[in-house]
Amino acid sequence: MENMKNKGLTLSIIFEADSANYGEGYGNVSALKRISRADGNSYTYISRQALIFSLKNNLGWLNTKAAAQGKVAQYTWDSNIKESPEIDLFGYMKTKPKGKNEDKSKSKTENESEKGKQKIRAAVVRFSNAISLENYNGDMEFGTNLSLANRTENKEGLLPYNAEIHKSYYAYTVTVDLDLVGVDENDGIDLQKDNIQECKDRIIKLLEGIEFLHRDIKADSKNMNPIFAIGGIYNIKNPFFANRLELSEYKKLNVPLIKEILNSIDSKNMGETYIGCLLEKFSNGEEIKSELKSESIVDFFDKLTKEVNNYYDAGN
Repeated sequence: MENMKNKGLTLSIIFEADSANYGEGYGNVSALKRISRADGNSYTYISRQALIFSLKNNLGWLNTKAAAQGKVAQYTWDSNIKESPEIDLFGYMKTKPKGKNEDKSKSKTENESEKGKQKIRAAVVRFSNAISLENYNGDMEFGTNLSLANRTENKEGLLPYNAEIHKSYYAYTVTVDLDLVGVDENDGIDLQKDNIQECKDRIIKLLEGIEFLHRDIKADSKNMNPIFAIGGIYNIKNPFFANRLELSEYKKLNVPLIKEILNSIDSKNMGETYIGCLLEKFSNGEEIKSELKSESIVDFFDKLTKEVNNYYDAGN
């Protein structure tokens, strides 16, 4: 849509969780996904793929048709962003299957040349990994299937296992290209022109999903609701607060670092920043309240939702 301004929504989140994403284990040990830093410590992380899957699952967005193309599963050729919020927001790659979906208006030679043709659309919503703000210290959980083994006739089949465990604050960032939501040049679709309310509803639904994000893993449901959130809609598309949310001490948010970023944004009139916080979850809650002028998490998402409404209403 020509009059839609090229603006970006970005928000960075802190939440508290434990043992929410495992990688490839070894033997009978389930290993958490981890990265190492030069300080000699390891930090667990929850991959962006895991975050996005959980979000889609919670919102009921895992319903776009898919099919195997050769040995690779892809979205079907006829799937489109008009019908699917999933591929509208998170992109796609789809390949025209051979011998199917031939265009009767084209010659046999033209149809043959299009077999295997690909369409690719980049994601307009991007998540970073959620990386722990507290280092991993090697904690392990030991377990067995003793309950089942005791039910067998000879009390056999006992299987011991170990799993790495880690409870921490995690931080991640989400960015959204607001002007590209509902627009797909590949298929000639422009919902910002034909149904802008749908574009608005999808981003508001996305924000609701982030506000109440949770992840089901290993017979447990992990609460990933934000305890701190910061962001807004800005004149440039930039993840301002990515890698800027830190703990200077146990449960103490690094407020001076955040203020430095806020001063930079304000000095260039890039847009208004909103901050929400569960103050009781931080040892310096009073400092966060007084220095950052934080509000409740509910107020944060309410104001961001209002900003999204205003953005799309202005372009309608």
